[in-house]
Amino acid sequence: MNQQAVYPRQPLQHHLYSAPLPHVSNLSPHQRTIQSFFIPDNLREQLTQRNEAQLMTTPARDLGLPMEVHVYHSLYPLDTHGEKSSSFYGHPSSVYKATCSVDGRTYALVRIEGFRLVNELAMQVVEAWRRIRHCNIVSIREAFTTRAFGDSSLIFAYDYHPCSTTIYSTYFTAQGQAALYNSQHQQSNGNPRLIPETTIWSYISQIASALKAVHGSGLAARVIDPKKILITGKNRIRLSGASILDVLQYDGVLNVARQQQEDLLSFGKLIIALACNSLQSFTDIAQSFEYIARYYSPDLKNLILYLLSKPLPTKNIDEIIVMIGPRILHEINCSQFYNDELESELSRELENGRLVRLMAKMGFINERPEFDMDPGWSETGDRYLIKLFRDYVFHQVDENGRPVVDMVHVLTCLNKLDAGVEEKIMLMSRDEQSCLIVSFKEIKNCIVSAFNDLTSGRK
Repeated sequence: MNQQAVYPRQPLQHHLYSAPLPHVSNLSPHQRTIQSFFIPDNLREQLTQRNEAQLMTTPARDLGLPMEVHVYHSLYPLDTHGEKSSSFYGHPSSVYKATCSVDGRTYALVRIEGFRLVNELAMQVVEAWRRIRHCNIVSIREAFTTRAFGDSSLIFAYDYHPCSTTIYSTYFTAQGQAALYNSQHQQSNGNPRLIPETTIWSYISQIASALKAVHGSGLAARVIDPKKILITGKNRIRLSGASILDVLQYDGVLNVARQQQEDLLSFGKLIIALACNSLQSFTDIAQSFEYIARYYSPDLKNLILYLLSKPLPTKNIDEIIVMIGPRILHEINCSQFYNDELESELSRELENGRLVRLMAKMGFINERPEFDMDPGWSETGDRYLIKLFRDYVFHQVDENGRPVVDMVHVLTCLNKLDAGVEEKIMLMSRDEQSCLIVSFKEIKNCIVSAFNDLTSGRK
């Protein structure tokens, strides 16, 4: 692949959504700030960044990429700095974001370069993985071979999770270490580089849940590795790259029992690396356990000892789930609280959606040049009332003639209009020669009637 082209783009204008100033934060019970009508800034920015990442694209020709690969187009590289990795799969691999022409959705394509599929039966493993649907596993959609890149490549199509990072890049790179230090330096645990134990237990619960689904289906994950576990949200992780090693190393005989034991061993190594905040911690087990015993609970140490013990027929994921049962209950409790918080924020946006529909209807009606061969349709009858209401909501001025930009006034009026309350207001013409006293309910009926005229196509 050619050197990745750089295209300047307009950054997201997050600074336009400023938080309330300290001197206006302490309001009376009946007062509200404009920020209270919308979702919090951090959640809004996160969702906006995901939307931006999903829509990001560049010309394929400039990146040396094919225009289409099977049913996928608009490929965009997701590898950092265009780097290709061959350490995990044994073959050079790269990841792309692409849009499917069948359903219009965005998927992540993992390309294994220079791989010639010898045994077609290997693809049957992919079918087994497709039947697994789990919240902590990146679902695979299909796998196929292609020569669109100019060689023999094997492509795996997965669900795309925008703005995801790996556990490796989050905790084991220089940037990740600096971010962890900055976020934890005020903790009183004596070591600012510690990953909080609640976070580690959250990861353990999610990985154990994923392994339960995989092992219960007669498969092995084989991707319990910091570079293959994605962090897709707030302490939310997913196993990525499912089925790839099964296809690449297919020999007709899958030793699933041995591979499941390797999953548990890799699980233990991952926990040690997270607890000690170092990928080299497994090289000195004694010192690592001394470190874990000093800063973490005995339950975490006992779990690691079990995972690193010799393979036995009784050593399985079910025993691990029994060991961490209380921690799983805590994780469920935290997830339910977070779900309640998101539902509360969603209810705010539900109200905003209703107001957008109202403003859209008013936009269709007001200032319409002509309808049903009548140039003055929007200026007569009920439509003139709607125009005056638009001026009342958006075009008010103060005693000095300066525009009044009051979002609270706008939202209050639109909410009352949507509800159709009986409260009356006075509407004044622009020449101040006539006044009308009407209720919000009457204005709502006028909007409904005028919009029905437009949708019916006749006056």
